[in-house]
Parts: sequence; C-alpha cells; structure tokens
Amino acid sequence: MLDAVVVGAGPNGLTAAVELARRGFSVAVFEARDTVGGGARTEELTLPGFRHDPCSAAHPLGINSPAFRGLPLARYGLEWLHAELPMAHPFPDGSAAVLARSVGETAASFGPRDAGTYRRLVAPFLPRWDTLARDFMSLPLTALPRDPVTLARFGLAGLPPSTWLMRRFRDEKAKTLLAGLVAHVMAPLGGFATGAIGLVFALAAHARGWPVARGGSQSLSDALAAHFADLGGTLHTDYEVKRLDDLPPARAYVFDTSPTALARIAGFGRYYDTYRYGPGVFKVDYALDGPVPWTAEEARVAGTVQVGADHREIGAALHAASRTDRAPEKPFLITVQPSVVDPSRAPAGKHVFWAYGHVPHGWTGDLTDVIERQLERFAPGFRDRVLARALAGPPELAARNANYVGGDIATGAASGLQLLLRPKLSLHPYSTPHPAVFLCSAATPPGAGVHGMSGHNAAKAVWRRLRQT
Repeated sequence: MLDAVVVGAGPNGLTAAVELARRGFSVAVFEARDTVGGGARTEELTLPGFRHDPCSAAHPLGINSPAFRGLPLARYGLEWLHAELPMAHPFPDGSAAVLARSVGETAASFGPRDAGTYRRLVAPFLPRWDTLARDFMSLPLTALPRDPVTLARFGLAGLPPSTWLMRRFRDEKAKTLLAGLVAHVMAPLGGFATGAIGLVFALAAHARGWPVARGGSQSLSDALAAHFADLGGTLHTDYEVKRLDDLPPARAYVFDTSPTALARIAGFGRYYDTYRYGPGVFKVDYALDGPVPWTAEEARVAGTVQVGADHREIGAALHAASRTDRAPEKPFLITVQPSVVDPSRAPAGKHVFWAYGHVPHGWTGDLTDVIERQLERFAPGFRDRVLARALAGPPELAARNANYVGGDIATGAASGLQLLLRPKLSLHPYSTPHPAVFLCSAATPPGAGVHGMSGHNAAKAVWRRLRQT
C-alpha cells in the first residue's frame, strides 16, 4: 500500500507529491494527459518552432512562492528570465504607466500627484515581503502568522474593495494600473479584498519581478517532476481517473482537480454544489513576424502588458464578463510577450505573443476580432505582424484542462468570501467528507496562480493525517 496517491500533475499536484516524498512517504502521481504541467505547459500551437504557453506564461507568484523557493528547481533546469520591465500599461495617447522592479520608477510613471501616495502605500510592506507572502499564502490556519502585525496592517489596506484603494490616487494612470492588477484574478473591482490582490501583484514585482521560465512554463513543471522522480516517486501519465477504484490502495488520496470532479470521482454527491465558478477567458496565441508594434516605448520592453484605456473601461469589461451573458465590447486584455527576453521561443527575428480577454462563464462565441481591434488601439499595425493564430475559448480551455470549468482558469470565482475561504467556509479547506481524501487544486487557498502553495499547504494536512494513522 502506498502512503499517498496524487491525482493531477499540475503545479499544485506535483508540489504536494514532492513535499510528501521529501518526508519519506511513498507517493505516486496519476495524470490524465500524456504530459505533466496542468496550467504550466509549453506547446507548438501555431507553427513549427514557435513555443507557446497554453495558459500561464509570466510567473510573479512562482518566483515569489515559498514552496518553490524551498525546492532545488534550478538544479533541474528551471531558470527565470526577466524583461527590462515586469509590466507596462500603455494608454491611447502613447504614454504608459509601468510596474518596475523599483518602487521609485513605478511611482514616477504615475505622475507627480500620485508618486508619493504610491510610495507610502507599498514601501512599508516591501522589507517584510517574504514573511508577508508566506503568511498571506498560508492562510487560513495552516500555520500561525510569523508577523501578525504586518499581516494585520496589510489587511487594513487590502481587505476593502480596490475601488476604495483607488480613491487615494488623483490621476488616471495609477488607478488604471491598479485596476488591471486586480483584473488578473477576474474579480469585479468593487469586491471584498480586491485591494489585496492589487497590492500582492505590485509587491511581487518590486521584490523579484514578473519573469518567464526559459524555454516556457513547461520548464517549471518538468523541474518539479524530475525532483519528484529523484525522491523516489512514481509518475503515471495518460491515466484518467473516473472513480477511486481506478487507483491503487493508499493511506491518502490528494486531488489536484476541481471540486466538481472530486465529488464525481469520490462519490461525494452534492457536497460542493454551493461552490461557484467564475468568468471564462478567450485566449489567442500568436506567431508574429516581428515584435508587437506598441505605441508606448515602455510596452516594447515589458514581459507583460495590460491593455485597457482607463479604470472605468476595465471595470465595465469585468462587469460584462461576471454579471451578464455578453462578452465585453472593449475587453480588458492581459498579454505576455515571452520572446522579448527569451529568443529560444521563436525562430530568429520572430516572436510568440498571447492575449486573453474575460468572457462570461461557458461563453461559446469568437472574440478574436474584438481582441485585435483592442490591440490595434495601442499597437497600430499589429494585425500585419500576425503569421498564425491558435484560438481557445471556454469550451476549448475546459477540454484541454478539466480544472478550467466553463473556461474559468482560476478554478473558481475569486469574489466574495470565496476569494479567501474556498472551496467551503472551513478552517480545514484541504479536507473532504472522507478522512483519507484531500483537495489541493487552485480551488483551495491561496487560490489561482502558478505558485504550488495550495499543494504545499494540502501536503501539511496529509502528512499530519499519515502520522496520526
């Protein structure tokens, strides 16, 4: 009998498996796809030689993850590459706000009326960032806070809606960049604790940047899998699990799946019926004949570029995707251009680029033309650079990754109390109705993102169970 079986070889499942194997437990992983990775994969989606990340590409939470930082992933080939700027947010007039490694450079891009406000907002947290990140990403009570005072101060600033945080700023650039940061988790701007989302992304950039992995996000997943193998773990791909009886006997079962899939496989009936899934995304991967012709110079050297004319336009796009059944006419776009810093991702002189916009849950339309019209506002002539496209709306995303129910790449709505307390209102979110079955996907705290902390936290609950038995 194995000590633990992990179902799903995404970053959280692999991290849980590594943490358990490091502690001497016998562990096997079962993955439905023929390769590991979940939301951190790399594939040739368009043309030969163009290596795209089907989902996550930039990793501000990955490089800052306490779980990943505690593992020797560089030994297995993981190398972080940093663009000149972590992120830029261009405006229709050709100017831009930036999220730079330097707090001062970031503040200066907002203009003199908001520079001091931004410095006063983020500077007090930056010296304590590592401790704050560990406390924030270990919530709820998987561990006592290491710095409760700083965590409480952060809560006072971040728990109110981001719209309250924006009121501190006088001009549009700071408000728009902050709105874009919040929109990364597809949460309405007026939601509970959305201010914390914006602050976390900003602090992550100042602390260690928003890098890409050399060769693609698959490098991160492959490094986790290789470390797991060296620890004596066994990995089975192309193995779909439909019920618990499909798995070998084990003392614990850990699922890197959606709550819906877990309930179906484990026979939990309607236990997770109150769990809410959020908006989907429509994503386009591009093979380009040259770099994106951004009007703003700052956007040309940034790894990630947010696209939205102002905070009201971003808010309207989020409202349409979250509260209606219509896709926004001017979507907020998150774009990543990995080949700006990693030329190995495309043939010489060519580039890979992806963009996605938020759409209603399960939406089945085609947003390509709308996305490209929005890009042309900030990068005139973009369409002339396109060599090939690979389209993925909610149905295609869900078919590629079963955790993306209805195209929701966060594996659950990041709004209301569910932003922090998921998948149930419980102090033991990784536990399930069966004492030997655990959940470790992004449907558990701290939620979406390639950081492995959901797997890391779940592994703690599992090894406590294994020691007791």
